[in-house]
Amino acid sequence: MELLDAIAQRRAVRDYLPDVLERSTLEGLIRAAVQAPSAVDSQPWRFVVVRQRALLDRIAREAKAWRLRSESSADLRKLLQDPGFHVFYNAPVLVVIAAEQESPWMVEDCSLAAQNLMLAACDQGLGSCWIGLSQDYLRSAAGRELLGIPAGWVPVAPIILGRPRAPAPPHLRRDPQVRWIDEAS
Repeated sequence: MELLDAIAQRRAVRDYLPDVLERSTLEGLIRAAVQAPSAVDSQPWRFVVVRQRALLDRIAREAKAWRLRSESSADLRKLLQDPGFHVFYNAPVLVVIAAEQESPWMVEDCSLAAQNLMLAACDQGLGSCWIGLSQDYLRSAAGRELLGIPAGWVPVAPIILGRPRAPAPPHLRRDPQVRWIDEAS
């Protein structure tokens, strides 16, 4: 797949087959992730990869309960209260991209790595989705302990991966709003 095709075709996938992804496939995706640029070439990203179904389900339940305690949106509260809603959409893999330590650019650096990971997954016919509903829980002491995240590491990007049950539908994009400032202006 060409890069621009992967950029155009990558979508947030929310329905996965239960197929376990091979460790070598995940290692390849992580190798793609670490090709991202980072501020002052700090390369701060660290990775926690969860492929254990029981642990994924437990994290999903606990993240859902954690978010429900503080959620103000009625629509999100309704979704989080639904016993059938799985925060990770039953994906077989969770990759948490964390910064090695707090830094002014940790979110940007880890986000760039996450985008590389998701584009590489798309290139291999895999689906991905950044699960914002789990972020606060994964940053909590309980979430960090459950995943064995070392002290100092800061979870930034929880990305689920797997084989999509069906192709993601196209999503129309608005025309970009651009203000040009150049010599011709």
